[in-house]
Amino acid sequence: MRTDLVDYVTLTPTQREQLGLIQVDAAQKEFSSDIAQGLAVLHAHTGNDVKGFVLLADELPVGFLLLKRPPASPTWATGNVCTLHGLQVDKSYQGRGLGRACMQALPAAALAAWPATTHLMLMVDADNDTARGLYLKQGFVDSGETFHGRVGEERRLALPL
Repeated sequence: MRTDLVDYVTLTPTQREQLGLIQVDAAQKEFSSDIAQGLAVLHAHTGNDVKGFVLLADELPVGFLLLKRPPASPTWATGNVCTLHGLQVDKSYQGRGLGRACMQALPAAALAAWPATTHLMLMVDADNDTARGLYLKQGFVDSGETFHGRVGEERRLALPL
């Protein structure tokens, strides 16, 4: 299976329709929301501070995420950083290494979108060992800081670019 992480704006009308069909596992929804909410956030921002990226598997949309930079990024992210939000992989494609493929392609996508970016940052639920393990294996560094987030304690991770 060939994968590509592409900017949402490059999708064909058919791919945009297919993207809307992505379903995430109920347990994952608590952490990453769902595709409708992610697309609503993307469409609500008209400037260049929020970008949507789509993971294609053999040209079929199977994943989605948002990147934000100041001023749209959260207050815990300052400077030339961008933040990752709502990474979703369709539940029928879970367990095939697509989250890893997405994370491996993400630094290049972030730098292509915003070349001055120095770090990619994210918050992960302190109890979400699967997600945190994925991020750490891809080179993210746990800052050791915890914050009270939407669903409990979260940890801030950063990846130098």
